[in-house]
Amino acid sequence: MLQTITETVSYIKSKVTFTPEYGIILGTGLGGLVKEMEVKYTLPYEDIPNFPVSTVESHHGKLIFGILGNKKVVAMQGRFHFYEGYTIQQVTFPVRVMKLLGIKALFLSNASGGLNPDYEVGDIMITDDHINLLPNPLIGMNYDELGPRFPDMSAPYDKTLIDKALMLASSLNIKIQKGCYVAVSGPSLETPKEYAYLRIIGADTVGMSTVPEVIVARHMNLKCFAVSIITDLGVPGKIKHVTLQDVLDAACKAEPQMTQLLKHLITSL
Repeated sequence: MLQTITETVSYIKSKVTFTPEYGIILGTGLGGLVKEMEVKYTLPYEDIPNFPVSTVESHHGKLIFGILGNKKVVAMQGRFHFYEGYTIQQVTFPVRVMKLLGIKALFLSNASGGLNPDYEVGDIMITDDHINLLPNPLIGMNYDELGPRFPDMSAPYDKTLIDKALMLASSLNIKIQKGCYVAVSGPSLETPKEYAYLRIIGADTVGMSTVPEVIVARHMNLKCFAVSIITDLGVPGKIKHVTLQDVLDAACKAEPQMTQLLKHLITSL
């Protein structure tokens, strides 16, 4: 793995004269943050050695380097998912690459289904904990150069970043929820009983990403901050037939507020 990561990092450094401070992973329908960036370099995933390629509609498949506010960032415009057929190590590979490129914190976004009955479509939720129902990306040989065999996960999401984001949201008049995200494999959406089960075990939202990336980021001692846009509801009496277009439409409506929150948060660091 180390040789593969090094090969990819070396290629990127040969194309990009830029050392990012922060990494950003943009989820389904949430690539618009790039419009707020002063873009310096763009690398299509298919040109980067060892990188998977996004196969999901709305995931543009580009690694973008630029200035957001006053900070140097690298943004993944589109992520990878376990349900696409990639191994969980391939899904999380870009996090390791971004760490070796120089980032010191990782910001993630996703579209998710709301399980908490107090949530509505369009709400923005800051993640303060997660439940992982996907294969753990750290299974297999551990490389001490990357992180410890048994990384602590008592605080996977940085409390200082969460508190700062809550204050910024208040000043920006952005309604915010805070809760727990559960990661499942997909790609099928959940049945009513599965929604009920996930709520019983403590989740406020459900999605198919983010958690493996956070596990790998914490393994490498990166601070993490994650935010979800609620695009549909898994609440009894509110469960409806959902298509990808429904998810994209809901994400698009809430995206401007999420973008402003992330931009102000990163700029304030």
